[in-house]
Amino acid sequence: MSTPKATPPRVAAADRGATRIADRVVAKIAAQAAREALTAPPGRPGEAAAPHATVTVHHDIARVRVSLELGYPSDLAAQCAAVRRQVALRIEECAQMAVPEVAVDIEHLHSAHTRLPAGRDRRLR
Repeated sequence: MSTPKATPPRVAAADRGATRIADRVVAKIAAQAAREALTAPPGRPGEAAAPHATVTVHHDIARVRVSLELGYPSDLAAQCAAVRRQVALRIEECAQMAVPEVAVDIEHLHSAHTRLPAGRDRRLR
């Protein structure tokens, strides 16, 4: 005769463990979100290199730094504000993390006056 197996007690979901999202994954979300913000007006798609993001995650808080290349003349402040909003929104949606700050570094400005026909930048002297 066999004895019935005892079923283990149910463990609440919060007590079972946690999912950790790597910093590099959050950085990819941030870079994609910055790209989304720049392809909508007033950004100019195809004119600059893809944004690059670095992220530091501590618990459920992400601190983000995004490096961009932007077209000039344009409203740089508005473009940076759009990037900050979009990056914070996407990280909160996709990774369920709070984003108290998004630092934006403008690495390079692209001007129609400094563009060569082949699409390469001319050095200003």
